[in-house]
Amino acid sequence: MAESTRERILDAALRAYGTEGFAVTSLDALATELGIRKQTILYYFPSKQAIFEAVVDRAASDLVKVFEEQAARGVGGLDQVEAIVKRVFRLAVRRPQLLGLIREVTRPGSLSIDRLSAHTAPIFDRARDFLQREMDAGRMRASDPEMLLLSLYSTVVGVATELEVQRAMGISDSLRGAVARRQELIRFLRAALEPV
Repeated sequence: MAESTRERILDAALRAYGTEGFAVTSLDALATELGIRKQTILYYFPSKQAIFEAVVDRAASDLVKVFEEQAARGVGGLDQVEAIVKRVFRLAVRRPQLLGLIREVTRPGSLSIDRLSAHTAPIFDRARDFLQREMDAGRMRASDPEMLLLSLYSTVVGVATELEVQRAMGISDSLRGAVARRQELIRFLRAALEPV
């Protein structure tokens, strides 16, 4: 029962932090959503920051698992980039709060960026090394692998999650719209990364 309550709190916190943000989410609001008392939340987590850190740990673990599974498939070159884009879009559709939380943590002034970085640094290192190997082998256009990785991250996550911007531009946020954005992004990335 205790583990179930703890997990319910983490699930509700992920939804709230990943959509509304950390600053505007109160413990009272979480308690009301869960149908429990605020003191029950504080029994499991001593503070709002402690809940946030637990949510970040769990979300980072889920994210790392997705990328490690894809890396284990041994796909190379631009096909691997395409596969990663598809996985990120799948996450954006199935678990939008997860990517929303990652965006929340990476905002300037976040108190949890170091915590997220501790989890994700190994996959970013592997991704940077992958890009360097692919460039060295002539399967991708030569560039700075760290800057390329930063650009890829920003572009892919931005296109997958910036729903407010897309709505303002008149772009559909339906599943069909997500598929169209994904395909256009893949075409763009292939054109940008193909060796000269």
